[in-house]
Amino acid sequence: MREFTVTKNDAGQRLDRWLGKTLPLLPAPLAQKYIRLKRVKLNGKGAKRDTRLAVGDVLQLYINDEFFDAPAPENAFLSVFKPQLDIVYEDEHILLVNKRPGLLVHPDQGEYVNTLITHIQAYLYQKKEWDPRQEHSFTPALCNRIDRNTGGIVIAAKTAEALRIMNQKIKDREIEKYYLCAIHGRMNPPEGRLEGFLSKDESKNQVTVHKTPVPGGRTAVTLYKTLKVQNGLSLVECELITGRTHQIRAQFAAAGHPLLGDGKYGRSRDNKRYDRKFQALWSYKLVFSFTTDAGVLEPLNGKIWQVEQVDFVEEYFPRQPRKNTL
Repeated sequence: MREFTVTKNDAGQRLDRWLGKTLPLLPAPLAQKYIRLKRVKLNGKGAKRDTRLAVGDVLQLYINDEFFDAPAPENAFLSVFKPQLDIVYEDEHILLVNKRPGLLVHPDQGEYVNTLITHIQAYLYQKKEWDPRQEHSFTPALCNRIDRNTGGIVIAAKTAEALRIMNQKIKDREIEKYYLCAIHGRMNPPEGRLEGFLSKDESKNQVTVHKTPVPGGRTAVTLYKTLKVQNGLSLVECELITGRTHQIRAQFAAAGHPLLGDGKYGRSRDNKRYDRKFQALWSYKLVFSFTTDAGVLEPLNGKIWQVEQVDFVEEYFPRQPRKNTL
């Protein structure tokens, strides 16, 4: 329990508004609940949320200590009242989460609450599977990442052992990653291999594709297969052999077929026709193909996880209705 005495600077405020300013990590719905349960007492008694505070009032807060901490990226999960996660798979070691476009995977300078890792940490904290006060150093972490405006499966480790093993499997390319994308036009040939060298302009967060090696350039290899062509667009499946920044987006743009909705590598005049806000790119399938010992993750070997619904597939490549043959 912590006790506060209302000063003239706080007088006149509603109780719930004062509580929100004093404990910014406490989600508003939870604050309202604590007021109803009388875990917030005013002069020794329960009070309504719209009660106006007066100078000298004594507030007693029967609220967990962690909510009194100063807001920071490492405790932002406390601000998430209802984690929003599309879970593809979960066991005691890992989570596979289907991230929606527009959501950051990690906090940045402008946002550290509404991110994928924050929602995952809030989810595990509320399930009582993780409590930072009982951990010396480990925090649930992401094993891979995808761009903010790309959707798809992200791997999260729930234990330090799982994180170590999964990171090594990704490094050793024992996990096959497949993407779906919609591109302008059609590839010729319809199935093949894109290979080149990517150099990155850090100031623009943009990469350039080169046919020959360049200083600082990194090899990028993508296998692709056209699945469907419709309305001036092609639905393409890509397998990442390497995993470079903006690899698929930059390589298809360099080939003359930028991704639908890609504002960085595409052409705005082409995108306006389809009214697409984000690049049409989705990490839709993972295949675990372990060739070495995987320890606690061994049961995952040989398993495939796939997202069944991808928004741009349904919108731009709808299934043709069956003809009535009667």
